[in-house]
Amino acid sequence: QVQLVESGGGLVQPGGSLRLSCAASRSIVSFEAMGWYRQVPGKERELVAGFTSGGGRNYAIKYAGSVKGRFTISRDNAKNTVYLQMNSLKPDDTALYYCYAQPVGMGYWGKGTLVTVSS
Repeated sequence: QVQLVESGGGLVQPGGSLRLSCAASRSIVSFEAMGWYRQVPGKERELVAGFTSGGGRNYAIKYAGSVKGRFTISRDNAKNTVYLQMNSLKPDDTALYYCYAQPVGMGYWGKGTLVTVSS
């Protein structure tokens, strides 16, 4: 099992930046997948950015088309933490952002952190 704690959400003006953090309760080095999803009321949860393991410490990265060039996912294995740097934020980025981790087979979710982009 793994616990995930997100932080870094908040209110930001359009064009602004935020950095989300997701701290896991144990080593994330060998996780099959880890990343960020978001959800707005009435819509399905969607992948924002994520790592998938390529074996060893090789990871593939995937971004949603709507955030490419604006968001960057990164990780610090020593801190068991994944980050999401969000730049040039738009009102459409307003959502509850969830961290997701899949050590082996079963996936786990954090409780989410709210990002509101508004003037």
